[in-house]
Amino acid sequence: MKVAAIQMVSSSSVAANCRAARRLLAQAAAQGAEVAVLPEYFCLMGFEDTDKLQVAEQPGQGFLQDFLAQCAREFRLWIAGGTLPLETGQPGEEGTRVYNSTLVYDPTGQRVARYDKMHLFRFADGQRTFDETRVLRPGIEPVTFDLPSADGSTYRVGLSICYDLRFPELYRLLKADLLLVPSAFTFVTGQAHWEVLLRARAIENLAYVLAAAQGGLHENGRRTWGHSMVVDSWGRIMAEQDEGEGVVMAELAKSTLDVERLRLPALSHGVL
Repeated sequence: MKVAAIQMVSSSSVAANCRAARRLLAQAAAQGAEVAVLPEYFCLMGFEDTDKLQVAEQPGQGFLQDFLAQCAREFRLWIAGGTLPLETGQPGEEGTRVYNSTLVYDPTGQRVARYDKMHLFRFADGQRTFDETRVLRPGIEPVTFDLPSADGSTYRVGLSICYDLRFPELYRLLKADLLLVPSAFTFVTGQAHWEVLLRARAIENLAYVLAAAQGGLHENGRRTWGHSMVVDSWGRIMAEQDEGEGVVMAELAKSTLDVERLRLPALSHGVL
């Protein structure tokens, strides 16, 4: 099964970001991908944290959701739509807080899964500060779905987003064959930890990891780390791109995954 991690350098223009995403998804489909993952905040990297509130959509309706469904139908792809802001539906939170959500669409354009980011990022080093809790409400449950590939194999796919990567207990709960990690890692934390965390999650879970990142200098002055990659279940990097927009492709094999899990059955050796 061919998969694609879409790397972007998103701006403050939703329209421009969607044009870029569509172009990259078309490229992935033309190269034979069955699955494509967009990065976190593919639709908007605003100047302020609150900018995402202005483009928040109600679950099940809105321009961004229609865009992802249409791309899935047009390109016959399973698309994990990076993340987009969804209204929480909580009293008193209208226009003040949203979920940061990954929506997955099958090749018919039907939404098959939704995951709301559970772990919210906070960071301060004296010069830079980030605090997602100011505008985001955390999700409350892990999410998986089954993906039947064209070769007859079925993959259990586990959803996660960016900062979730630092919490291995989430990934062990997913019990997935393929782990999706749309992200927008900062340059500082990405340079230090991105690769080692992705490879660790793959090794610990004997699973493939498909990580799509923001990668470059954005219009708002923020620099993201990039290095979108595909990692196999032995922790080997199968494909990677450092910075700039692009499509990172690799071919997965469920049979290889099954053999490696038989060779090292660590998933059945846990005692806690």
